[in-house]
Parts: sequence; C-alpha cells; structure tokens
Amino acid sequence: MITSAVTARLVATFTAPLDRERDAAYAPSVLRWPDRRLLIQRGDAEAVAVGLDAGSVPRTRFPAPWPRRFGTFTVAPGGDLAVFSGVHAVRAVDPAGVVRWEVRHGCWEGGCRVLHESYEEYADDKAHLYADSGSAVFSADGSLVWAHVRGPVASAGPDPEALDEWLVIDAADGRVLGRADAETVAAGSEHVPHPDPAQMGLSVGEGQDGAPLLWGRWDGVELSVEQFGEQERILTSVSPTGEYFLTVAHDLDSLALHRVADGEVVAELHTEDAVPRHPDADPDDCEADEVMWDYECGFLDRETAITSTDQEGEFGPVRHWLLETAGMRPVGQIAYPFRVCGTPTALGDGTWYTVSRDGDALHVWTPDNRRVSG
Repeated sequence: MITSAVTARLVATFTAPLDRERDAAYAPSVLRWPDRRLLIQRGDAEAVAVGLDAGSVPRTRFPAPWPRRFGTFTVAPGGDLAVFSGVHAVRAVDPAGVVRWEVRHGCWEGGCRVLHESYEEYADDKAHLYADSGSAVFSADGSLVWAHVRGPVASAGPDPEALDEWLVIDAADGRVLGRADAETVAAGSEHVPHPDPAQMGLSVGEGQDGAPLLWGRWDGVELSVEQFGEQERILTSVSPTGEYFLTVAHDLDSLALHRVADGEVVAELHTEDAVPRHPDADPDDCEADEVMWDYECGFLDRETAITSTDQEGEFGPVRHWLLETAGMRPVGQIAYPFRVCGTPTALGDGTWYTVSRDGDALHVWTPDNRRVSG
C-alpha cells in the first residue's frame, strides 16, 4: 500500500482565455509535442490556442464551424491551423476563418445514413445533438492529421454498412493519404500521439461493449493497424522516448505498462495492491472499499507517471498518485499546497497540470522531491 507523500510545487498558473459562461466554453486543456505546448479552449463560437513556451504564438483565435457539442477540435503545433472533427466532416480552419480543406464522412448520428454537406442540414435535429463522435490530432511534426471518422468518406462513394475508418490526412491540403477499417463502432475516441509522426495510438470507447485500443503505423504508402488489449484496455499516454505506453483497464481496477513494439504488458498495478480506502469516507460506506483508478494516467518523464483514483469527490479531496513506471511501483500520494480537484494530466517534461474547480485557470505542478513518510 502507498504510505508516503510527495510534495507538489506550483510552477505556473494560466488563466483560461475564454469565459466559461459568457462564451459557453469548456475548461482549457494542453496539447503537447516534443518541443512545444499549447493551451487550447473551445467555446461555441470560437476556439483559442495560447503558446506556453518562449517564441510560440501568444494567442490565436479560430472561428468555429459548429457549436462545441458537435464534435472535438485540435490545433497544429505551429498554432496556425485548427482542425474540427464534427458530426459529418473533418474541417481545417485558419485564424481568418478560411476553410483550408474538408473531408466529409458518414454521419455520427447512429440512425442517419446521409452524407451531409453542411452542419445546417441537422442543426435543429435533437438526435444529432447527441450523436457519437470521433477525433483528430496532428502528428508530432505537424505534417499529418490522423482522424477517426464514421464511414464512409465521401470520396469513397456510398456504403450504408461502413463502420468507423481511420484516416491519415495531409495537413497541408487535406488529401487522404491512407485509410483503414477501424473495425469499431465508437461512441467516442481519443488519439494519443507518439513522438514518431508515422505512429499513433487510438483509444475507442464503445460503451459497455468494450474499449478497443488501436495502434497505427504509416509507412508513406499504407496505413497498418494493430489492436491491443483484447478491447479491455484504455490507452492513456505514450512515453517521451516512444518505447512504452500506459493503459487503464476498462473496469478501472488496474494500470499497465506496455511495449509499443508489440503491445505486450511489461508491468501491471492493481488498486487493491496499492491504494487504501479514502481516509475521509464513512466507515460504514461499503462503496468506499472498492477503489478504482481514473481514466487519466500519464508519463511525467521516462521513469515516473501520475494518476488518480476515481469517484472520490463525495468522500473528500480527490487523491493523486506518483508511480515509478519500471515495475509500475507506487511512490506516494501527491500533497498539494492547496486543494485541487479533478484528474492530473502529465505533460511529459516532469510536470503535470490540474484545472481549477470553476474551469477558469490551469495550474502546472512538479514534484519537489521531498517525500514525507505516512
């Protein structure tokens, strides 16, 4: 069991560029690549990117092609192009609102078989408001966009039976360079980038049906896809060196370290072996006995990772944990100078961030290497 504490030191605080209520905005998050970081935030009318490193663009705004509920978005490493992954299309938009390119695909609303040409076709339809979704992300060097979409892609012709597809797109002009049948039926998905632009991880959520974990490799001609974890593990992070990745089990009872080369589990950590029940929980509350990992677990650096335990807000402060990735050994519980909420997100450079309770600020932390015995 984890019995020691690791003190967190506050490195920086960044104010959210959009107002949560006025701009109908989500909380901010951070995109990271080997050489830069961008704080991004999505409102109904626009998306914003703010450079967090010296020499990066201070702030860029992108007019949004549809409201935030209709998909996800990402930004290029250079901060000069946003890609919106929507219900019917993946669309690249520059800061002036000019559409650089668009790839239309099958509709993410489960009962719809229409290849829509615009958002306006379903803007007032309640079923489309709750459509499933895919995702898109830029490769490490910004040259490619990897996109998980509902088939078929418009250029491929109609196919009412098409399931999800995984695409490799030229970020400059929107040409679909590679495509593969994802063999998934997603409710949602999330890309987890690899330092090598030609590799990408994809975690797909299919609700109670499972959580397929896909690994893609692009050789410049063909996109090859492997599936790891027997649809029971959720991909959360790739190591800064690109050798390993982390997963959490679909039922949240274990974390695992895998080799990228073949997906094999190198080490695994179960909550029952590491985490005690929450100290502030009612002794008579039997639900507090079943501790689960959260969906966030990421590499702080090549040797350490950070994670949290799920559904603890009702008992008291949510607990965050530091791990040694070699052997998946627990190090200690994170002790903060003030109360934090939510999950920690690792940035791969020895730091992680948390988002304020109101979603109006982002706090960056690092361990100060002082461990306190419990």
